[in-house]
Amino acid sequence: MSYISVGTEIPALELPPITRTTLALYAGASGDHNPVHIDSDVARQAGMPDVFAQGMLSMAYLGRVLTNWQPQAKLRKFSSRFAALTQLQDVITCSGTVVELVGKSDELLARCEVRAVKANGELTLIGEALVAI
Repeated sequence: MSYISVGTEIPALELPPITRTTLALYAGASGDHNPVHIDSDVARQAGMPDVFAQGMLSMAYLGRVLTNWQPQAKLRKFSSRFAALTQLQDVITCSGTVVELVGKSDELLARCEVRAVKANGELTLIGEALVAI
């Protein structure tokens, strides 16, 4: 384990552009077949310009950032809130920072802020995780 302290940056993960294939594969894997994410006609009827990514897809990407950094078994808590829609062709980068070290139940935890950001700088998802270190 490398030394982890307040300010430690979690290595960023840049994803390829969101495509219809990405959305269809995620729908199949997650069971989220909401048609606004996979059917352009339904999305337009709902007032959107086209389909858009499932919010939980970005949360899955944030989870991947965390488990790329530390083993999944060390993850104690993970939550997020949605800030903006992820559209087709958006390039998302996920990253995080250790913001606090907390002693809890006989273990040391890193409280991390994690985020998903579009290439234009727009924040789409912000989250928090507690990771045992």
